[in-house]
Amino acid sequence: MNLDQIVDKVRASRGVAHKTDIAPMLEVLGAGHAVGTPDDASAVMAAGDDCAAIPDGDGWLLFAAEGMVSDLIDAMPWFAGYCAVYVNVSDVCAMGGRPLAVVDVIWSRGVEPAKPVLEGMAAAARQLGVPIVGGHSNARSERTQLAVAILGRAKRLLSSFTAREGERLLMAVDLRGAFVEPYPYWNAATEAPAERLRGDMALLPQIAEDGLCAAAKDISMAGIVGTAMMLAECSRVGVRIDLERVPKPDGVPLERWLDVFPSFGYLLSVPPHHAEAVAARFEARGIACADIGEITGNQSVDLRLNGDTRSVWRLDEQPFIVPSDRRATRAFDAPVT
Repeated sequence: MNLDQIVDKVRASRGVAHKTDIAPMLEVLGAGHAVGTPDDASAVMAAGDDCAAIPDGDGWLLFAAEGMVSDLIDAMPWFAGYCAVYVNVSDVCAMGGRPLAVVDVIWSRGVEPAKPVLEGMAAAARQLGVPIVGGHSNARSERTQLAVAILGRAKRLLSSFTAREGERLLMAVDLRGAFVEPYPYWNAATEAPAERLRGDMALLPQIAEDGLCAAAKDISMAGIVGTAMMLAECSRVGVRIDLERVPKPDGVPLERWLDVFPSFGYLLSVPPHHAEAVAARFEARGIACADIGEITGNQSVDLRLNGDTRSVWRLDEQPFIVPSDRRATRAFDAPVT
C-alpha cells in the first residue's frame, strides 16, 4: 500500500470506528454537567485515560473496565476470558499503576457455556498474580457476555493528558508472539512464563516512579495510529509518526500491523533526554522499543513514509473520542523535566 491507501485504511478501520462511538455516549452520560468540575463527580470524569484515577493518600486508585466483543466470545471463549483480565491489567500498567484485584460480570445460557470463559479468566489471574475477588453471574441469559473491572494503585501517574510538544513518541511492543487469526490480536502472553510477564508489566510503573516519563497509553483496538490519536487529543497536541521506524515482526505487512491490538504494546511520550534510557528499559527485557516520531503543537495526526507526509486526522477540526466543547484538562502530576 502507498501512504494515501494506508491513511484511508486507518480512517476506515473497525477500531477507529469503535472509538468514535465514545463521544455520543459521553454526551448522554454527562448531560447537564461540566466535565472536570466537582459537581460532575457523579457522572463522568474527563474521558480519554486508560483508567479513572482517584486521589488516594500519597497516590492514586485506578479503576477500569473492559467488555469483550461477542464474536470473540463465541469463537474463542477461553481466549476471551483470558483477554478480559489481561487487558484490564494492561490498562492499569499503562497509567503507571500496579493491579490489585478484578471482578467480573458474566452472563450465559447455562453453566457449561461459561466454563471456558471462566477458565481463561482464571488462567490469566494466576499468570499475572491478580486475584478475582468477586462479581456477578447469570446463567439464564440468551447468550454469553462478559465484562471485567479492575482496581489498581499508582504512586505516580502516566496519563493521556500530559504529552507535551517537543517530546518523542516511543513505541514498545513484545514481538515474541503471533496473530490470533483472523483477528488483529497479537498474542505474546498466553505462553509466556509468569515471572517474565509480571516483570514486563512492572516496567511502566517503574518508568513513572523514576520520573522518566509522564504520558503513556496502551495500544488498543484502535491500533497504533488510533491510539496515538487518542493520546494527542487528550493532551491537545499533535503527533507525527514515521512509519518506517515502527517496530514490527518480519513478514507482517505494515498496513496490517498498524491495526494491531498487541498483548504488550504501549505508546509513551518521553522528553528527548530520557528517550534512550526509557528504550533501554524495554530492550533489556527483550521487548522492542523504538522512537517512532514526535509530539507536535498543531493538533494534527500525521503519517510519514518514504519522505512523504499525510494527515490522518485534524483534531482541531474533527474531534475523535471527545467533543471539543467537552474537553477538560487533567493535571495529575507535573510533567517530567
